[in-house]
Amino acid sequence: MGAVLLVASAAAVAAVVVTGLVRAGRREAQAEKARLAEETRRQARRSLEAVWTMDGREFEEYIAQLCRRDGCTDVKRVGGAGDLGADVIGRLPDGRKIVIQCKRYAKHRTVGSRDIQTFNGTARAEHGADVPVFVASCVFTDPARKFAARQHLTLIDVNLLGFWNSGTTLTSFLDLDIGRSGTNRRLHPDDD
Repeated sequence: MGAVLLVASAAAVAAVVVTGLVRAGRREAQAEKARLAEETRRQARRSLEAVWTMDGREFEEYIAQLCRRDGCTDVKRVGGAGDLGADVIGRLPDGRKIVIQCKRYAKHRTVGSRDIQTFNGTARAEHGADVPVFVASCVFTDPARKFAARQHLTLIDVNLLGFWNSGTTLTSFLDLDIGRSGTNRRLHPDDD
């Protein structure tokens, strides 16, 4: 009887230890996954160092070049005084008209709801956009993201821009749920 009790006690202890190890392993795996995701975001942002040295016109041409790389046609940089919110216009590979507003800001700034609302008022009505896209070298505020989600605007912030720059295609960003994706946390000027 004592031997059975001893074996049962040992089995219970072993089960508790194994369960603890499994849980610790899961926590460690989740932490590693989060660390790798953050490192990927940092790498994407680091690849944009040249963006923060560009002026507005160079940034618009850079975005136009990314569009051309991804198979867009009839791509033109049209930004300038009186552009009514259109800096780059072209056609997606499937033929839909894309109108892009570009904001090359310092990485510690944000784009607010007012800028998004202004763009929304002109992208479709003035330029006939099938797909309005707002690209920024910083992040969007939470109200800007929520407004854009309600209006079906595509927002590409500094993190997504890093991925676009690194080879992710433009069309990959068009169906993202921008109301829930990304971050509205300002980057520190010295962040990687």
